[in-house]
Amino acid sequence: MPGAGTDKTRHWVETPAPVVVLVESQLGENIGATARAMANFGIAKLRLVNPQCGWPNRGAQIMASGADRILDGVVVFDTLEDAIADCTFVFAMTARAHDQAKPVLSADAAAREAAPRVAAGETVAFVFGRERNGLEMVEIGLADAIVTLPVNPAFASLNLAQAVVILSYEWMKHVSGGALPFGATDKSVPAAKAQIVAFFKDLERELENIEYFRPAEKRETMTVNMRNIFNRTQPTTQDIQTLHGIIMALAQGRKGPAIGGVLDSKESLMLRELLAEQGQGMMPDNRGPVRGLARFLRRNPTDADRALWNGITKDRRLSGMGFKRQTPVGPHVADFVSFNQHMVIDLQPESESEAAAHARAQKREWILERNYRLVDVKAAEVEADVAAVLERIAAAIPS
Repeated sequence: MPGAGTDKTRHWVETPAPVVVLVESQLGENIGATARAMANFGIAKLRLVNPQCGWPNRGAQIMASGADRILDGVVVFDTLEDAIADCTFVFAMTARAHDQAKPVLSADAAAREAAPRVAAGETVAFVFGRERNGLEMVEIGLADAIVTLPVNPAFASLNLAQAVVILSYEWMKHVSGGALPFGATDKSVPAAKAQIVAFFKDLERELENIEYFRPAEKRETMTVNMRNIFNRTQPTTQDIQTLHGIIMALAQGRKGPAIGGVLDSKESLMLRELLAEQGQGMMPDNRGPVRGLARFLRRNPTDADRALWNGITKDRRLSGMGFKRQTPVGPHVADFVSFNQHMVIDLQPESESEAAAHARAQKREWILERNYRLVDVKAAEVEADVAAVLERIAAAIPS
């Protein structure tokens, strides 16, 4: 896999471009960085005039970061006159005013000036000076035009390779018309309403499973608000598929269908029994763990819990009675309680331990002593006919 934008599997295409001339470079690393900049922007020919660092140079190879083709093609000259002898037009890069009667161009203007000459087959040179003091007056005199940049006057000297990269970039931008190598990934087509509606149905079903829509009378408003959030984003087909996958992964978890929590129904039954054995009969000021277990069970209901709760919240006779699940009533935790109606629904599992049965008996006694209406419901009854159970609960409420 090519890294960081360098792809050696692609064929190197050499197109007509100016030559770059470095005069008496002092650091091999700067030559290597120059070669890298040239390779980035499609300039292939590098000429060196009397390099002070010696040539070949190991530092240049390291700094070139793979632009070996540029370094392999380097031609070394003794003088600048020799280096530009075959050139028809020369640009001298400098940060200082030399008071010479020559055109002074910006980097982009120099690229525009060079392009038609290169296209016509002329040899055009971009000349750069020494790291310490740039080009000398006589060297500037050999050029046809001066190139400079809008820099901070108090700190105008650029690193050699930085100056090369700016001019090389302007060259590539001009000859390519500014075309970028790639664009934004095509968006998926807008999601059809049918796909969005199907997503909302799944989302709302899973939110129902975790009892998100509370209080029940605000369900419609909450649903509309939620749908508007998604509709404002104008989701694509891919967006909806991704969101749907997220919702299903959250709902199913790593253990299979958790249906609203991290526990399955069997594990929830075990949690319910633990709550009954360990939590019941504790004094109100010492039931912090009981409250925590109750909240956990509320988020991880058994199948019977969920079915009965769904029935209560959707039954018009019961939905406005203020029923709550796994809520402390005195020192105990009631399966379902309506403080408005002073009613407790005790949901009995198919089987339970002796300790849990004893705790349940204590809870029932405490509740009846305080004149709560108590409705006994067996889990098997809910699973068999929840409608009949709801009728019995509704009948226990005074008219």
